[in-house]
Amino acid sequence: MFKAVRLNATTYPVEDAERAELTRAGAEFVEIEGQESHEILAAAEDCDALLVVSSRVPGSVIERLSRCRVIARLGAGTDKIDVAEATRRGIVVTNVPDFCLNEQAEHTLALLLAFARRLPFMMEAMRTHSWSARHHPGVHRLAGQTLGLIGFGTSARAVAQRAAAFSLRLLAWVRDPTKYRDIAKSLQVELVSLDHLLSKSDFVSIHLPLCEETHHLLSRERLIQMKPTAVLINTARGAIVDEAALVTLLQRREIAGAALDVFEGIDVFAMPGTPAAHPLLNLDNVILTPHCAGSSVESSRESKVRGARNAADVLLGIRPQSIVNPAVVPRFSLQVGLIDE
Repeated sequence: MFKAVRLNATTYPVEDAERAELTRAGAEFVEIEGQESHEILAAAEDCDALLVVSSRVPGSVIERLSRCRVIARLGAGTDKIDVAEATRRGIVVTNVPDFCLNEQAEHTLALLLAFARRLPFMMEAMRTHSWSARHHPGVHRLAGQTLGLIGFGTSARAVAQRAAAFSLRLLAWVRDPTKYRDIAKSLQVELVSLDHLLSKSDFVSIHLPLCEETHHLLSRERLIQMKPTAVLINTARGAIVDEAALVTLLQRREIAGAALDVFEGIDVFAMPGTPAAHPLLNLDNVILTPHCAGSSVESSRESKVRGARNAADVLLGIRPQSIVNPAVVPRFSLQVGLIDE
């Protein structure tokens, strides 16, 4: 019998359908929270499959997973998993890259609209009977303003499709514009340099994975290129932005505002009720949400079930739908097979 260990079972409760997927593979299903390395190893050192939502899985853990065949991320990003070490150990890493495409695009637009219409300010004004808030000098007509998309993958394109309905001018930056020229043209998106995007956009939205090349891509030197009236939106990964530099610029009003769903210095995956102290929490020109851009009842279930299905397929010797490290030489060979929908 296989052993499958599911992490984050308290903060992200297990679905019955997850258990069913691993039962299909003949696996014993162990559920723990496991946010610390020693907790993970205590339960999973002899596991065949490790399923993770939000815990960090460093190389020091992976090197001790002597039987593990698959680390299944029940979500998209794998920046908390040492994929290189897993690859060296012959462990397949899987993910669910598109489970929340609609939700993330909707949340990005919601943040943009909430800031453009100053909704948090207006709600607070209603509580204090400040009816003159309707004359807020920062509220401008959205049509004709410019939205800059940093990255132009599937999530950015989903935002572009929706933003067009608001008559926003659309810019995007990608490292290889030739790859995206045709799709950009069809969506009426202009591909430009990063410097041009930052200096011309009224709203800047990030749509990149976190990796060595994108860590602090938006450094202080890049952030100060933004208009003083511009708003930064981030639903991707917090560390793509130099958060300390962003805080300073927001405090000085050198950038008008930020709408953030991800953070470098706030651990939104800590156990519920864990207090956080961070200067972003004290600013009046930010909108902050707790990494919920991808969240819905539907996307949560989909990420868990499809992630568990990936793990089950590897245990059964079947190549899963999405492999993060395709160059891996698996500990046990995988065959192309039919995947149940």
